[in-house]
Amino acid sequence: MTLRLGDVAPDFEQDSSIGTLKFHAWAGNSWVVLFSHPADFTPVCTTELGLTAKLKPEFDKRNVKAIALSVDAAESHKSWIKDIEETQNTVVGFPIIADVDKKVSVLYDMIHPEQSVTATVRSVFIIDPNKKVRLILTYPLSTGRNFNEILRVLDALQLTDGYTVDTPGNWQDGDDVIIPLTVQDPDVIKQKYPKGFTAAKPSLRLTPQPNKKERGQSLRD
Repeated sequence: MTLRLGDVAPDFEQDSSIGTLKFHAWAGNSWVVLFSHPADFTPVCTTELGLTAKLKPEFDKRNVKAIALSVDAAESHKSWIKDIEETQNTVVGFPIIADVDKKVSVLYDMIHPEQSVTATVRSVFIIDPNKKVRLILTYPLSTGRNFNEILRVLDALQLTDGYTVDTPGNWQDGDDVIIPLTVQDPDVIKQKYPKGFTAAKPSLRLTPQPNKKERGQSLRD
């Protein structure tokens, strides 16, 4: 199965470090960052889960739940969590899916045979409250993920869901945003972008980022 942007993230029921977990029910009305790991007790993964745990306040601001996955068993996850917390000086406050039968790995196409026929690659899925897949990233086994980038994309998705804007390359929260080419009516532009805009070219119109009253809340002009 190949997942694409805009698809409904497949639901599943699977064991985890916190017991049996029904994915859609667990996700509720939150955004979700689902990310896979090759195996427990591996050094790169240990640092990644530690980083994710430390980002909990930032995820909370954005109405985001994190959930990890590897093909090891739940008891292994629980032992590994102790190592993560000790070495990374944090508390792992999110579940790790125990995908021993690889059911979820197959659903989400997390096993790439040219990398490993048994272990999941470093996949990342951002899933919105409607259970739609909004971002897919795949890293090689040897390369740890940039979790600042995941936060940046969450900010961009939540902003562009709430306002008729796009974000430029290397955009960070607070930077100017782009007026989409689909918006051409001058009266609509005045209404939607009251702070005005600058145009290096007619096709490139930059406007100050709209104020976000609350992270994760969809707001329309």
